[in-house]
Amino acid sequence: MTDESLTASGARRGPRAGRNLPAAIAVGVGLLVVVAASLAFRPEPFVLLAVAAVGAALWELRQALSRRDLHIPLLPLLVGTVGILVSSFYSGPEALLVSFMLTVAGVVVWRTIDGSGVSAVRDAAAGTFATAYLPFMAGFVMLLLAQDDGRVKVLLFILLAVANDVGGYVAGVLYGRHPLAPSISPKKSWEGLAGSFVLATAVGVVGMVVGLGASPWVGVALGVLAPLTATVGDLAESMIKRDLELKDMGSLLPGHGGILDRLDSMLLTAPFVYVLLTLAV
Repeated sequence: MTDESLTASGARRGPRAGRNLPAAIAVGVGLLVVVAASLAFRPEPFVLLAVAAVGAALWELRQALSRRDLHIPLLPLLVGTVGILVSSFYSGPEALLVSFMLTVAGVVVWRTIDGSGVSAVRDAAAGTFATAYLPFMAGFVMLLLAQDDGRVKVLLFILLAVANDVGGYVAGVLYGRHPLAPSISPKKSWEGLAGSFVLATAVGVVGMVVGLGASPWVGVALGVLAPLTATVGDLAESMIKRDLELKDMGSLLPGHGGILDRLDSMLLTAPFVYVLLTLAV
């Protein structure tokens, strides 16, 4: 969620420094069109898109962690990403777990062979974190895609993320007065979070009723769950960036930052949406 807010004293803040709103809107719409096109006829193009996005995010994370002299082995991570996402789509949850463990083992062995000592241990630990943070979490989207009506479910998942961002931004700009986590992300507000709940709930209800023919109450549950997990995911990445003294993880997406800056809230949301839709639909 990337909403503008007011300071605690009530004075309105200006637009986020360095953000080009027209470019951000254009890029956001373009990304949504690309995702929709990848899901239009077959699920496989979306799998390829997910592999490319997670691979780019891993590269950004590697560049960012190098500021703290942490060097995660990129090649085994990229190979593992392909294995995790493809096997999850074709073979289910067991394949997700097995491929995750194999990737972690590959990262540790690769870094051990490449060097020894404290730095190798730190790099292997960072690589394990990267594996769990990016391809493993993204694997739950692949599990969702493989289900009946999987393309509809994944599109609903993406639209929930969009609703969380848009609702939070608009409500934060118009009404934000109470900072949500000022020490981590000063421009997030409780009012922005409320806006995320409202728009995400609307999208969830319409998606469940129109797209999946299911109970609107499942949509309400999605509308409450998605903003909560998305906000936690976004704040977690904000803490990482603050520790690394970075504004953005990258610059591949004008007005948004990097790929990881777009995926941060979705990564933590994915397993919860997968479990809820698996149990309720």
